[in-house]
Amino acid sequence: MVYILLNFGAILAATVAGYAFGAGYYMALAKPWMAATGINERDIKERSGLAAALPYLVAFIAEFWIAAIIVGALILAPEEAGEWTMALGTAFILWIGFVFPTMAVNDRYSLRPWSQTLINGGHWLGVFVIQVVVMQLMGLTPPPSAM
Repeated sequence: MVYILLNFGAILAATVAGYAFGAGYYMALAKPWMAATGINERDIKERSGLAAALPYLVAFIAEFWIAAIIVGALILAPEEAGEWTMALGTAFILWIGFVFPTMAVNDRYSLRPWSQTLINGGHWLGVFVIQVVVMQLMGLTPPPSAM
């Protein structure tokens, strides 16, 4: 996984961009999200210390790992289709192939409304697209064995 070290700056920038997108996205959709999840402002404000910080820390670490995996997929993607087609296509295929179905199954078993699945799914699609755009603009370095 040397490609993670070679592309650490791009991965970190993509993580920060995706995280910032999520902050704005959920601020804009706070009321529908709270209605879908059954969480209210009091529930959120009652958390303190590690309990309050943990979701944000887990989200940042998860988005870093997602960006690292996307870098691997982008490095391995064939160039024949064009780098932007492959980048955006990779983001969408990973999201529709793995993320959204997993969320849909988990939310159905958890008896969550479709509105929650769609709101959260839209967030993750946005994160994936923003991450590939940032990493493509910064440029990626394949590991020596991939050249």
